[in-house]
Amino acid sequence: MDRKKIVVLGAGFAGLQLARRIKDTAYDITLLDQNNFHQFQPLFYQVATGGLEPSSISFPLRKIFQRKKNVHVRVAKVQHIDTSHQIVYADTCSFPYDYLVIATGCTTNFFGNKNIEKYAFPMKSTAEAITLRNRILLNFEDALDCSQSDLEGIMNIVIAGGGPTGVELAGALIEMKKNVLPHDYPDMDFSMLNVFLVEGGPVTLAPMSKESQEKSQEYLEKMGVQVWTNALIEDYDGKVITIKDGRSIRTNNLIWAAGVTGNIPAGIPKENLVRGNRIKVDEYNRMIGINNVFAIGDIAYMETKDWERGHPQVANVAINQAKNLAHNMKALLLGKELKSFVYKNPGTMATVGKRKAVVDLPYWKFQGFFAWLVWMFLHLMLILSVKNKLIIFINWAIAYFTNDTTLRLILLPTRKQIEMTEEHHRIE
Repeated sequence: MDRKKIVVLGAGFAGLQLARRIKDTAYDITLLDQNNFHQFQPLFYQVATGGLEPSSISFPLRKIFQRKKNVHVRVAKVQHIDTSHQIVYADTCSFPYDYLVIATGCTTNFFGNKNIEKYAFPMKSTAEAITLRNRILLNFEDALDCSQSDLEGIMNIVIAGGGPTGVELAGALIEMKKNVLPHDYPDMDFSMLNVFLVEGGPVTLAPMSKESQEKSQEYLEKMGVQVWTNALIEDYDGKVITIKDGRSIRTNNLIWAAGVTGNIPAGIPKENLVRGNRIKVDEYNRMIGINNVFAIGDIAYMETKDWERGHPQVANVAINQAKNLAHNMKALLLGKELKSFVYKNPGTMATVGKRKAVVDLPYWKFQGFFAWLVWMFLHLMLILSVKNKLIIFINWAIAYFTNDTTLRLILLPTRKQIEMTEEHHRIE
């Protein structure tokens, strides 16, 4: 009863890492998330293209903490935070706290365009990746029986956003076109299938080096992806994409990977929010002006000498901020001095396809087959369980030697699933 209460909002890279590192302390920890599992976001695109099953990149939260009586997992959606009374209100429950850690991450940013939000397919959760997989596979089922006038819209797939997600997804789709779809649909002409990567800026992989930007675009174009740079999407009506410079693309399939915005819980003072809907924090990840509220991961915005515009919104930053905050939480128990967060960028990477990747390390930049091996190894090491690591490795090995994983299942919700979801939302 005398334990200090920590409430952690979000079980992504940051929130889960923090909870795991303080689970053996004298704190009473409540971990809140909308899902009962951790989801590995960097591999969503492989779920969407049938390379991996969702269970391979997800891990049940209760399994992680099943022997820790001071850690309480709650599946709930946060409604409001009362920082003055130190209470989190979530659905029908409330959670008092001594320390609050906000690790709610980001969601898709549609930049206020309601049409794009309505018709485009985002990919920021396991559920959205499954939805996209269903859409891609149903797309080709529709192509078997559609009229010639509708075929162009079906056979054009457009990805908005030339960051790592867009580049990796474009590469995976074009490899499907080459290696998988002609065998699954021998009576279709896939020379008509076009994959577009549309980027509003001048280059793909803008945060990376010039060498990686040029090489990634070269890889994509040689594979057959149509890369449009300096092409800012103005609108989309579900059938035609219009570009600001007057160009257009007819498509029924727009995948939106063009930006993110912070998942800000209600109750956070507006003066604490900055560009990108992020929470401004000090060097200890404390919210400015509220010493017992912290923010870590993609949601946190920290200006330092080396990072004057904040840290990049990547998994490595989230994990290291969580490690530093765990150290500080332990220090608070002992009355010791807090340690400021210092981030040394270990590098960035992206894969484009089989044996094709780009890697930027602080003193070394390289591309090609070795970069691809490095990308696979590091992503495999970040997966939580040995079982999931093994499943993913086996799937990757099969795909390498056969160019196929046979995981292309169309799993649509049943009537009961829809009713159950609606009932759950009514209870909330």
